[in-house]
Amino acid sequence: MGLMPYMAVFVKVVECGSFSAAAERLGTTSSAVSRQVASLEAALSVKLLERTTRKLRLSEAGVEAYVRCCHLVESCQSVMEVATRFNSTPQGLVKLSVPKAFGRKLVGPHIPAFLRLYPDIDVQLRLTDNPVDLISDDLDLMIKITDMPPLGLAARPLKNVSHVLCATEKYLAANGVPEHPGELARHSCLYLGEIPSDNRWQLRHKVTSDCVNVSVTGRFVTNHSEARLDGVLEDLGIGCLPLFMAQEALNEGRIVHVLPDWHYVTSYFGMAWILYQPNKYLSPKCRVLIDYLVAQIASPKDSASSPHRQS
Repeated sequence: MGLMPYMAVFVKVVECGSFSAAAERLGTTSSAVSRQVASLEAALSVKLLERTTRKLRLSEAGVEAYVRCCHLVESCQSVMEVATRFNSTPQGLVKLSVPKAFGRKLVGPHIPAFLRLYPDIDVQLRLTDNPVDLISDDLDLMIKITDMPPLGLAARPLKNVSHVLCATEKYLAANGVPEHPGELARHSCLYLGEIPSDNRWQLRHKVTSDCVNVSVTGRFVTNHSEARLDGVLEDLGIGCLPLFMAQEALNEGRIVHVLPDWHYVTSYFGMAWILYQPNKYLSPKCRVLIDYLVAQIASPKDSASSPHRQS
């Protein structure tokens, strides 16, 4: 029983990749963490970590020990969460990471009302398009847009994300309405511009599935979809936009859908999933935020699926 704290420290070292990172996460010193792992190795009479000047590596025995220690830590966490499950008032800080445009347009506007509804919960909303990890980035929840959620994480489907090409009627009246993707090459187009290939648009016909690649040019290039929408509204050309960003302007008739028989193909495409650790006893603070966002954002079609878990 006395080795259990050492086992928990060993798990944290493996998760963080170093004694110093584990010490920072645990609020202690690197030397203290090193001593606890060494004490565990001495008690077990086996080497768990191979130490080099550059990194740590699990030994053969360490791999098996890590898996078993993880089960132990998870069991301990489940015991600790029993009290939380019986706490009638969800409380505490929820750390949530969301892609920038999706978070700015669809998640951020709902957070104030959620905070009013749950006065004992705080939310840290991180807007980033960089890859993130629940454990290494110290997150409770994250939203990822992908065809399938990653293995090993629990997931709730939130909203299907697709893209459209849009322009104002004024721009199209002055420059013509393209009837085929190839005609986009002679138009002013608004695109991301983060990497050289961003100006090479791929479109797939909705019926025949024919694919067309076209290189576009334009006077306004920006990696922010809200800025591209603003440019489109100012008659600067034809812009590629997430449908959730363009929907309001489309409904109001301020912009129109260009080449509606074609799909604009991009990697930022698929289902937006809320991801979390597959813990049987999800904390109330996370559960209520997940349920709230699904209720506010998901359409009936998107939310029809039951919670999805990968193992």
